[in-house]
Amino acid sequence: MTKTEGGQRVLVTGGAGFIGSHVAEAYLRRGDDVTVLDSLVHGKRENVPDGARFVEMDVRDDGAAALIRDGGFDIVNHHAAQMDVRVSVDDPRFDASVNVDGLLNLLEASRAAGVRRFIYVSSGGVVYGEPETRPTPESAAKLPESPYGVTKLAGEQYLYYYHRVHGMEYVALRYSNVYGPRQDPHGEAGVVAIFSTRILRNEPLAIFGDGEQTRDYVHVADVVDANLLLSDADLPRAGSLDDRGFNVGTGVETSVNELARLLIASSGRDGETVQQPARPGELRHSSLDAGRLRSLGWAPRRSLDTGLGETFRWIESTSTAEVG
Repeated sequence: MTKTEGGQRVLVTGGAGFIGSHVAEAYLRRGDDVTVLDSLVHGKRENVPDGARFVEMDVRDDGAAALIRDGGFDIVNHHAAQMDVRVSVDDPRFDASVNVDGLLNLLEASRAAGVRRFIYVSSGGVVYGEPETRPTPESAAKLPESPYGVTKLAGEQYLYYYHRVHGMEYVALRYSNVYGPRQDPHGEAGVVAIFSTRILRNEPLAIFGDGEQTRDYVHVADVVDANLLLSDADLPRAGSLDDRGFNVGTGVETSVNELARLLIASSGRDGETVQQPARPGELRHSSLDAGRLRSLGWAPRRSLDTGLGETFRWIESTSTAEVG
């Protein structure tokens, strides 16, 4: 393949998923040549944007490495992952297979191919554990409390090694809780989609524990902006792991109780909550200090009220047949 005139060649792994599909769309909008790699285990073929080349494949496959070696990519944006904390606890070897072995498969190929920049999706919600400081800066202690968090942190360590030893250019995006259109209601990461779907079905919203646990909710459009900015930002050589780690969050904490209230209000429907036992191992509080990203010109553009309303309307429009 040869580089497209006026744009860059970009590979988005996990580009049929919730966040990855939005990122792929954004690269296309700015004129890049985009290839999406996704196993479709969780991603959906209909999420792949028009204009993108689609390759159905697991990131652990030899074919994924061959695609990078032969693809002439300027950017590899790696969103594909095993991202369910509960799955990682039940089967840590599988979690490591996808999140570590899969990453190394792509990294070795990217090094051989001379990829200009590798964008890695880490997690600000798990690598810090239960932090002492909130909003939490990138320099905070890394104390993951699940195998998923361990593999995400290991991925950053591998990338830092490739940067120091092989000169690979990379950034690690430490997302807070991302929500927005296309969010999947299946799995623990999709509380906004889960609540929205239950509202549409006139089912009570399950609140685990007292509901005062908090999260930092950032809209997927703001996450996309961070991806585009850091795809091309001029960054100095890293002297530490955190020099290439960027928190992507609002710094604002919202409790589960408040989230439920806001979503019910956004829906314009009646809704109720039901309390259930607290889930063991769940983080109590999480919010991210994105000051380093803000210093590069990024800022979240959507308020939580606006974003939740938009997300609910999208879920409502796509769920008519199901909730009828």
